[in-house]
Amino acid sequence: MTTTSFPADTPLYPQEWVERYTEAGYWTADTFAELSEVSATRFGDLEAVVGDDCHGRRRRWTYRELNEQVGRLAAALTSAGVNRGDRVLVQLPNTVDFVRVLLGVFRIGAIPVLCLPAHGRADIAHFLRMSGARAHVVPVTHAGVDYPALSAGAIADVHGPGATADDAATPADDADRPFTLVAGPADDITGDAVSLDALVDGSKEDPVPPPCPDVAPTDLGLLQLSGGTTGASKLIPRTHAAYHYSIRASAEICGTGPGTRMLVVLPAGHNFTLSSPGILGILWSGGTLVFCPDPTPSTALGLVEQERITLTALVPPLVNAWLAALPRIDRDISSLQTLQVGGAPLTETTARRIQPELGVRLQQVFGMAEGLVCYTREDDDEETVLTTQGRPISPADEIEVRDEDGELLPVGAVGALWTRGPYTVRGYVGGVDRDSFDSRGFYRTGDLVRLRQDGAVMVTGRVKDQINRAGEKISPTEVENVILTHPAVRDVAVVPVTDDRLGERIVAFVIPNPSAGAGAGAGDSSETDSGRALETELRRYLIDRGLARHAVPDVIHTGAEFPLTGVGKLSRRDLRERLSRYFQSQRPETGK
Repeated sequence: MTTTSFPADTPLYPQEWVERYTEAGYWTADTFAELSEVSATRFGDLEAVVGDDCHGRRRRWTYRELNEQVGRLAAALTSAGVNRGDRVLVQLPNTVDFVRVLLGVFRIGAIPVLCLPAHGRADIAHFLRMSGARAHVVPVTHAGVDYPALSAGAIADVHGPGATADDAATPADDADRPFTLVAGPADDITGDAVSLDALVDGSKEDPVPPPCPDVAPTDLGLLQLSGGTTGASKLIPRTHAAYHYSIRASAEICGTGPGTRMLVVLPAGHNFTLSSPGILGILWSGGTLVFCPDPTPSTALGLVEQERITLTALVPPLVNAWLAALPRIDRDISSLQTLQVGGAPLTETTARRIQPELGVRLQQVFGMAEGLVCYTREDDDEETVLTTQGRPISPADEIEVRDEDGELLPVGAVGALWTRGPYTVRGYVGGVDRDSFDSRGFYRTGDLVRLRQDGAVMVTGRVKDQINRAGEKISPTEVENVILTHPAVRDVAVVPVTDDRLGERIVAFVIPNPSAGAGAGAGDSSETDSGRALETELRRYLIDRGLARHAVPDVIHTGAEFPLTGVGKLSRRDLRERLSRYFQSQRPETGK
């Protein structure tokens, strides 16, 4: 027997593994439906959450107050027609509203789909199609984006007049049409969107629903997103039991508890931010979450000083930004004990600067939304902390390093990482991309690693052709495909270029279409008026087409032909490699 959820061919875990992980004690009866209530009972008047809400009001909630907020939010969701098993897209910035909405969705047995503020209309439309979501929760505005309008556009793309039943996981009729819930000032809400605050206020006399009693630990608990930029992201099915084990084990390894004060700098919907031990691990262990409204060093370092932060998590580009900013910002960050770094490779050079210059303990983190998480430990020796990404969290995590033919490699050899374990998924929603999983349930992560004799993992690169920009994984092919839809573009190659701040930046070399009359010159985009005009037009066009903002190229060059000679016909992969070397030698300035 294999447990499944929607769609019917979404694999979760075979029954034999359900029994094995349960008998071993990895999986328990805990579910996220009861998290706010259990934590309120355990931690009561301890401070749980600090930060702005979507109105811009500063909030401080104890665990008891947070549970009350979650209960009222759950009642509002129920009154709006969200029920057990419904999928709810949650696309909120780093505010206290993220927590109350997430836990409110959990409480009624609904399934959150964790989106990021950077996701555009095309992304959201894709998530609606894949998940058959009942609702989409957004702020009124954030970073200049009108989210109710974005949501309305995405819903129209899936359920509008031109949509068919094949466009969505549920039939495209009015009864199944998703609705938009907006957190923020009701006066600023336009169109058909519904004010979340108005729903909460209107349901104050209604009984607060208890945690949904029908949620089983092996049920689907939440949906996360794989890497992608233009609607190609896959939905990752995480069960309550598996994900709960991950956050409990992470909290234990990281030593979080009532004295921990975590600054949430990275996007709250990221798996790293959510579960390593992250938002959920802190709430499980009784610490305090402080939400950082933007990732700039001045804001983040100011909150470290003001809120006496003890723990935070960053991607390597932000680490470099902190190192550069601290001497001139002059903040007291002596309360900060541990800095977690993950999401992208951390160079040994940067790693060696963290303790001397920031005065904090480095903890390297390596993982993925599909499951496997590795940490360096507090008792690891210095070289292990500085040069590896740590060991897996579970004794039941299985790791294999294989060559291109799928053959096992010995310890110390570099190869592709495959993994299986009590919190690593067995497939994607709808059974897509089956080649990423073998018949034994091992997941092919796409990472190139070297495994040490002691089990520590050293990440050396990626098997797949991706750009890692500030921790966001971007497919060059997907970006190229969107650029090529512009009538003024004849051809394009998108390549990564090493960048000290971003890790890798995105460079697009565009060959204009002469018949379109735009940017047909052979010069650099910064050297011709036509090139600059096309660059400006393309940036606007890519955003309008729904490309995630972090996937818009940092640098756009135009020319009559690719800057390659004597190479003959090339594959796209070979072309990218050669262009990357060319641009690396030129080191163009970022245009984003």
